[in-house]
Amino acid sequence: MAVFLKEDDISIVVCGEAGQGIQTVEVILAQAVKQAGYHIFSTKEYMSRVRGGENSTQIRVSSERVASYVDRIDILLALSYGAIEHLKDRISKDTIIIGDPEHIKSSPGSENSLPASDANFIEIQLMETAEEIGGIIYANVIAAGALSCLLDIPKEIFDGLISDMFARKGQEILQNDLKAGEAGYLIGRDLMESEENQVKISLQAHSKVRDELLLSGTDAAGMGCLAGGCRFMASYPMTPSTPLQVFLAGNAHDFDLVYEQAEDEIAAINMALGASYAGARSMVASSGSGFALMEEGVGLAGMIETPVVIYIGQRPGPAVGLPTRTSQEDLNLAFYSGTGEFPRIIFAPGKLEDAFTLSQLAFNLADKYQIPVFILSDQYFADCYYNIPSLPLDEVDNEDYIIKTTSDYKRYLITHDGVTPRGIPGYGDGLVLVDSDEHDEEGHITENLEIRTQMVDKRLKKMENIRKDAVAPELVGSPDYENLVLGWGSTYWPIREALENISKKGLNQGSGKTSFLHLKQVYPLHSTVKDYLEKAEDVIILENNAQGQMANLIQLETGFEIQEKYLKYNGMPFSVEEVEKRLLQFMGIEDNGPAGHNDSRGDL
Repeated sequence: MAVFLKEDDISIVVCGEAGQGIQTVEVILAQAVKQAGYHIFSTKEYMSRVRGGENSTQIRVSSERVASYVDRIDILLALSYGAIEHLKDRISKDTIIIGDPEHIKSSPGSENSLPASDANFIEIQLMETAEEIGGIIYANVIAAGALSCLLDIPKEIFDGLISDMFARKGQEILQNDLKAGEAGYLIGRDLMESEENQVKISLQAHSKVRDELLLSGTDAAGMGCLAGGCRFMASYPMTPSTPLQVFLAGNAHDFDLVYEQAEDEIAAINMALGASYAGARSMVASSGSGFALMEEGVGLAGMIETPVVIYIGQRPGPAVGLPTRTSQEDLNLAFYSGTGEFPRIIFAPGKLEDAFTLSQLAFNLADKYQIPVFILSDQYFADCYYNIPSLPLDEVDNEDYIIKTTSDYKRYLITHDGVTPRGIPGYGDGLVLVDSDEHDEEGHITENLEIRTQMVDKRLKKMENIRKDAVAPELVGSPDYENLVLGWGSTYWPIREALENISKKGLNQGSGKTSFLHLKQVYPLHSTVKDYLEKAEDVIILENNAQGQMANLIQLETGFEIQEKYLKYNGMPFSVEEVEKRLLQFMGIEDNGPAGHNDSRGDL
């Protein structure tokens, strides 16, 4: 008899081919879990194909808050023949593998064979049951129903979600999906009551969780854009920035926003600059190779001092690279983009609350300093979901920086701080001239070399106050640290959870304490960053790139050289286990616990 009992945190992975509806299972389960009062985190990894291959979704269900990817798989629901082979490095002797016989048991020597001692196999008739209902298309709903039953999610919650999701497809399909859900619950009850293979899950629900927000990184960033007064977006679809485009386009009517799907990225950024010139808070969204086409437009924004917000969903490059995977490889691209020298700001949120506040702030600072402001996200952060109590709406404060012009208005008037009061066409009596060539104070083209120098100095003068407005980093842990772990962007939660796990084991106490510093603004750096670094005896940085781009930028900005780097660039995010293992090594502590899966390169 196999009995599985988990009381605090369970990791469920559903794996199958593209086209089998793995994402549908994620959507159903994520909502069902939250409505049942459990904390939820979900993330997906998928191949760049419409059919075939192997895709998987991890869903962590917990009695406590969770927001990180883990290697551990407690239950694997295999929907395809290749699922076990795809995830074999993450399967342990404690993993429960559930699926059709042909998906979980293979002939000797086949590619997805596992030693019997390495896993517990439980056979269910998933595909056959789906065929009886109306076709294998219903297998994903059966799977969602079985897992919901194991998680003790009330059937009425599940049925309500199914009705909301499939009612628009007609009564016949809806009824079949409800039947599929019922069949899944029957399978789940059989697993819970079976004398041969009994599966039991025990988690503590919290009624307050039901009223919390379940958001993705994309949702939080999108809400921040709306809160920041975004009124125009032009973009060309490109993973993983497309979800943000879909979000803003879907909310355009309610927020007086114009969304334009441009013919290419070059057109998109120029449309956004045109809208901004006319007075609308504007943005574009793309990934690295798409943004590369926008770079001339970034230079144009710098020259004509016109605000624009640029969202980059990072993925592995060069060129198309791994289009559906994650990375932190575009920091250099954002930092050096555009010809010439002009100011910019670069944000990199690592948690949902920051995605909201930084996206909102991006529009204010872009307008205040008349510059491009970047938001660096990535596939992992954009696509992951977890629940939070609320968003910091009380921090929303938008300022209007547009003035009514007079007849003697000069668009590029040289001022003490480099910022010229900004007028727009048609608002006042002034003429608002802009030009991509160097220009004088009125905006007319000039080749006067003295004026050229004055205009460069004017634009760069803004950096003094931009630095004063920089967002402070977040210190997690004791301020009396000896060792410092540094991260930026989406590495926030894996590092934080790993360090919390170490502390819970009593391994981060007394002298030699290790704390975590997270950079949510990566350029320009807040003035305290150098102080934090110089205070530490040892510093390590974790990045999802091969060259330590943030470490190099820190050295450029502060002169501080970070010696230890933990770099991962295979397209997957950091897992809590591998971070914990590396931090224990960094802290000089022997790790006697289970080894985490490690696909990353060590120090450079």
